[in-house]
Amino acid sequence: MSAGLSGFHPDGHAESRAHTGLLGDLAAEQLLRLCEVVELSPTDATAYAQLLTDALGPVAGRPLALPPPARSFLSDDHTPVEFSLAFLPGATPGLRVLLEPGSGSDDLVENGRIGLGSIRAMADRWGFATDQLDRLEDLFFPASPEGPLALWCALELPPGGVPRVKVYLNPAANGRDRTAETVREALGRLGHRQAFYALPPADAYPFLALDLGDWDTPRAKLYLTHHGLSATEGGVLPRITPHPGQERIEGFFRTVGGFPAGGGGRLSGRPALSCHSFTETATGLPSGFTLHVPVRDYVRHDGQARERAVAVLKRHGIDSTWLDRALAAVTSRRLEDGVGLIAYVALVHERHRPPRVTVYVSSEAYEVRPPLEALPSHERAAAAL
Repeated sequence: MSAGLSGFHPDGHAESRAHTGLLGDLAAEQLLRLCEVVELSPTDATAYAQLLTDALGPVAGRPLALPPPARSFLSDDHTPVEFSLAFLPGATPGLRVLLEPGSGSDDLVENGRIGLGSIRAMADRWGFATDQLDRLEDLFFPASPEGPLALWCALELPPGGVPRVKVYLNPAANGRDRTAETVREALGRLGHRQAFYALPPADAYPFLALDLGDWDTPRAKLYLTHHGLSATEGGVLPRITPHPGQERIEGFFRTVGGFPAGGGGRLSGRPALSCHSFTETATGLPSGFTLHVPVRDYVRHDGQARERAVAVLKRHGIDSTWLDRALAAVTSRRLEDGVGLIAYVALVHERHRPPRVTVYVSSEAYEVRPPLEALPSHERAAAAL
C-alpha cells in the first residue's frame, strides 16, 4: 500500500516496462506461484487466480505494453495489485492480495461504484453480510469525492478456496480538512464511539478498513500516518493492553529503518504507518496494533530490504526460506537491480496472539524502480561511526 509519498523516489526514474503480455495474466501467474510457495492446493490456487482476474475486471485484459490504466495509489508503479505474506513461527505463511477493483477509472465516483459492485458480488457468491459497509456508504462515497482512492479490496487466501475479505476506504473522501471528522463519524456508526479518542497523535488518517465475512473476530482498522517518526516515538504508539513492549517495537523499527542499535534519528522520507484495530465497543480501546515501515525508501536496493526483513523474521523465530521462495515466485530479477519489490515490513500485535511479521511484495508489473544512488542521511551517519 503506497501511503504517504506517492510515485518514484526523486533520486531515480523508472526503468522501461517490466513485463509484456496482459496485466491479469501476469498477476494471476504471480499469484499461482505464491500459492504453491504457501502450499495451497492446485484447485485453491486456480480458484484464487481466477478470483483475482475477475475482481480486476476489464483492466485484467489490458496489455502491459500500454501505460497503467489509471494512477493507482496502491503501488508506486500504479499496478493495482500488491501481495503480502503473514509470518508466524513454525507455521506456513498466510497469503494475501490487495487490489483495486475500479482501477480502470481515474474518476473516483466510477471507481467507487465498480469497487462496491465487486464487493457485493463477492458477498452474494460467498454469503457474507455487508451491513457494516452499508452503514458507511454515504460517508465514504459522496457525490464529489476527493482523495487518492475510492475502495481497495484485500483478500486473505486460506485453504479451501473461500477468501476472507477486507475493504479499505478513504477518510479524505469528503475533503482533507474533514478527515478526522469523517473518521470519528465512521467509528461511531460502527459502535466504536470512544475509539477515536484512544488513538495516538497522527499526521493523517489514510485508510479505514473493515473485515467482512468469515472472520473469527471482525475488526474495524484505522491507519495513521507518522512523518519523521523516531524509534522512541514508535515504541509508544500502541494503545493495546497488555503493551507489546516498547523495546521490541523500537528494535523492529531500527532494524527495518536502518538505524544503529540504541541510536536516534528519524525517518526522513516516506512516513511510517500505524494501524489500530477495534473488535469490541465497551472500552473504546484497540485490540490490535501494527507498525508498518516503508523499507523501500530506506535501502539502496531490494537485497538490503531482504536482509532487514530476514533479520526481523529470525528475531521472531521464523524461517526466512519462505520469504526467499516468495520473492522468487514474483520476480526473476536480481534483488540488487531494483528497489521497491519489498514495499513494507510490518510487525503485528493482536491481543492474546503471538506477534507476527508481514512483508508486502510489489507486483512490479509496469516498472522496476532503479536502485538508489545514495543511502538515506541517517544511514550515511551510521556508516561513518
